[in-house]
Amino acid sequence: RARPTPMASLAFASPRAPVRARARAHSRRRGSVLTRASALNERIVQDATAAFAIPGSVRFELGEGGLPKCVLTHKNGSSAEVYLFGANVTSWCLPSGDDVLYVRPDAVFDKSKPISGGIPLCFPRFGPSDEMQQHGFARNLDWSVISSSADPNPDDPEPSVLLMLKDNEYTRGMWDCAFQATYEVTLRRDKLRVEFAVLNPEQDKKGRGNDDAVSFTAALHTYVEVTDAGDTSKVFVKGLEGKSYIDKALDVANPQPTKAKETLSFGDEIGLFDCVFLNTEPETLLHVGTGAAVAVENTAGWTDTVVWNPHETLPGDMWKQFVCVESAVVSTPVTLEPTKVWKAETNLSVVNL
Repeated sequence: RARPTPMASLAFASPRAPVRARARAHSRRRGSVLTRASALNERIVQDATAAFAIPGSVRFELGEGGLPKCVLTHKNGSSAEVYLFGANVTSWCLPSGDDVLYVRPDAVFDKSKPISGGIPLCFPRFGPSDEMQQHGFARNLDWSVISSSADPNPDDPEPSVLLMLKDNEYTRGMWDCAFQATYEVTLRRDKLRVEFAVLNPEQDKKGRGNDDAVSFTAALHTYVEVTDAGDTSKVFVKGLEGKSYIDKALDVANPQPTKAKETLSFGDEIGLFDCVFLNTEPETLLHVGTGAAVAVENTAGWTDTVVWNPHETLPGDMWKQFVCVESAVVSTPVTLEPTKVWKAETNLSVVNL
């Protein structure tokens, strides 16, 4: 708190002195808040390290903006990074050093908004909602580390980390339901595996939990780096041919009268590409322009695939650097009875063509 200005000095103070004093006081308060946040983040990293670090496989450290993150390292030289804020996988780096995922240059790491890039987790809503912020609250809350592993196969360890998010006063203000969500990220030799699970807890004697089913939609909003999304000869999506789809740029409620083409491309002739493909096959291929493709395999749980390229709705040429291919359950929301668990799994891999 700013100290009062001595009475004897008031006659000589400039008119802006009180403003400067308030600014200094605000700066000190903000500095105090940032210091506390930094100390808390350091403590989170220390506690996670003590409980869950595995030498050579799983470690915890402060990342961008001083936010805690988990780093998974495979013996083949690949790695993955998972921020506890939003449970966002911001990097999957191959042994070559190439990162498959893309984080936008306008991404912020101060918790003021979700991290723009990587694999944002959309839950319990995908898209706009009257109840809460777009894509739900899971991507802008801190998740807790509850376990780690590196020994399913001792000869070829697959490091993994398991995160958890439970309902709280903040989430109930938007979605008045109890839930327990877990998110497991596993770094395999040639794949990145993620599993998202939601439990509907039954109401207990203290009134915690739900008497009824809960309903939600969800998605993994995966950003994949490409060479140039505007180059239709090199960057395109395959695997959705013949599927019904909703073009959100034209009609957010109804499927288009035509079916999806064999090859989906982007660029100036297309403009904004924002489509939900319904009841899709397990695998979608995004050709990234290097002679390789990223396979997005909806192994379990997911029913739909979303493809998004913002074109010039984002500033500059940012749109040329990525395409989102998203695992989703949107067309038919999940209805989950008390005590039941819903699980969904996605595997990402790189295919050399």
